[in-house]
Amino acid sequence: MKNTIAERILDFLKGFPPFESLSRDQLLIISKQVKVSYFEKNSTVFKQQEALHDCFYVVKDGAIGIYRDQTLVDQCDEGDIFGLRAIIRKDQYLLHAIATEESIVYGIPATLIEDVLNTNIKANRFIIASFATNTRNPYSDEDKGTLFATETILQPNTSSFTEVQSASFSKNPITCKPKTTIQDAALIMSSNKVGSIIIAENHKPLGIITDKDLRNKIATGTHLIAEPVSAIMSSPVITFPDSITVAEAQIAMLKHEISHLCITKDGTIHSDLVGILSEHDIIVIHGNNPSVLIKEIKRALTAEQLRHIREKAQYLLQNYIEQSIPITFISNIISAINDAITKRCIRLSTKELELEPPTTFTWLAIGSQGRKEQLLLTDQDNALVYEDTTDNTDAKSYFLKLSEAVNQKLNTVGFELCPAKMMASNPKWCLSVSEWKSQFRTWITHPNTDKIMLCTIFFDYDYVYGNHNLVNEMSDSIFNAIDSYEIFLNFLGKNALTNPPPLSFFRNFLVEDSGDHKDQFDIKARAMMPLVDAARLLILSHKIKDVNNTINRYKKLCELEPQNSDLYESCIQAFRVLLRFRTQHGLKSNTSGRYIAIDRLSKSDRLKLKSSFKPIKDIQELIRIRFKLSQMM
Repeated sequence: MKNTIAERILDFLKGFPPFESLSRDQLLIISKQVKVSYFEKNSTVFKQQEALHDCFYVVKDGAIGIYRDQTLVDQCDEGDIFGLRAIIRKDQYLLHAIATEESIVYGIPATLIEDVLNTNIKANRFIIASFATNTRNPYSDEDKGTLFATETILQPNTSSFTEVQSASFSKNPITCKPKTTIQDAALIMSSNKVGSIIIAENHKPLGIITDKDLRNKIATGTHLIAEPVSAIMSSPVITFPDSITVAEAQIAMLKHEISHLCITKDGTIHSDLVGILSEHDIIVIHGNNPSVLIKEIKRALTAEQLRHIREKAQYLLQNYIEQSIPITFISNIISAINDAITKRCIRLSTKELELEPPTTFTWLAIGSQGRKEQLLLTDQDNALVYEDTTDNTDAKSYFLKLSEAVNQKLNTVGFELCPAKMMASNPKWCLSVSEWKSQFRTWITHPNTDKIMLCTIFFDYDYVYGNHNLVNEMSDSIFNAIDSYEIFLNFLGKNALTNPPPLSFFRNFLVEDSGDHKDQFDIKARAMMPLVDAARLLILSHKIKDVNNTINRYKKLCELEPQNSDLYESCIQAFRVLLRFRTQHGLKSNTSGRYIAIDRLSKSDRLKLKSSFKPIKDIQELIRIRFKLSQMM
């Protein structure tokens, strides 16, 4: 006789990892043994220090908050697993699990976990990587800084790494028309057992509604169910072609803070919809799931909590480096996490001031963070620009207080205060948009050593938070000033040649001859910055804005100057080697990785470094000729 309840449970579980990777027979065995429980709001599933239950849990409906004492540290929504870490640890619960709304929860017998781990490799990797290992426990004195499970449980296999592979997505997206009522759309979602619906017209995606929208916009009474879906849909949608990789999907979801991507024929909103890719579709085989860290960041209430999350990100970084993951992917992920932390610091600081900003503003990352190359915990470089008001004095006073609070929080997280005070809390780096424009014009039309140095730092700025239009105004003012004083690029070119190729005439490394780092090699100043400075100069000469990353700048230069593409490609490869090398050294020595004791390097490492130096000489020669710098030297 058919077990209807088990079939319904099976249909639900198969839509979420890791259950989606199990066979129907395996799922049916599990579904028949599931215990279904109902929890009223604020009722407890399990308590801190409580003895283990005989099962772990999956949220069917509602939401379960995971707490340490009174602090919410995670929230589990539909399809999320909780209570699994304690099962694997075979220890009492370290946290509370409390229903934050009416919830239905499936209890899956703990005895089944061993069968899953032993018989299904894909499920094994997901469960262990996402819920058991690679997550530091900041709340336990016993386990602080360790893994929840032993490293031997999960043996990384780089041949199965998926971030660079095409992502699998649902090829039958559920859709409705813009005039469909919210009630009808919810019924369509319910009958199809999906958590999202695409609003489309003539097969073109216009917007999207998710379960979260229904909770936040309908259940709260903000909108009526009789209104059209166009009233609450998120629009425009983020689209990609069907060739999207897992890496691209993760980065897009982090960047836009969303959980669904629309797949179209040519990757734009103007072509036919062919699928939908959700966060649940992405199984991270190695290390932490960056999306989980982003969720934790968005819920953090203090800088201390953000510090614990950034520590997890550092461990994630180490895992990626050890697994030889492409450095560009690593940079994008860590930069997205750093940006999310900065945004959270800004929001927390704004709330603490208990006053709304007097005008719109933008927080900028500059230097290595602006180039999305800040992989290690180095010092801060940031700035703030605010819209001009009738009273800029009061505005400046407010934004300096805000900046001071943000800088201090970032310092608590682990990003040290800049010794040169190149931070938004410095009045020189917290200006109105008109003041920034005036300052840029002064730097460019009256250049000297100090002003050129400021340009090399600030012209690598990147938008992090606030009014993006202010950034566009600033960028336009920079190029207008350069147009009126083109010789500025020659001064910038002269600065780019300050550091010669890092090998002496006898092909020995040029090392520091005095100071704290005597006889050490400065990989940043002598090898990386010449490539960074050259890329910045050349991209500015082409009047290209919003391309700040060094590798992306060289990629763009390959398009603009195909005759020099071989040289630019060699610069890309060299910079990748140097960035990875510095990151490895920094992780190993627990430093910024900048200074390297050459005599401690293996022969192969010395050769690897030397091989990346030739493009420095070649790109500097190109700059010398193009900007006629021999006449200025």
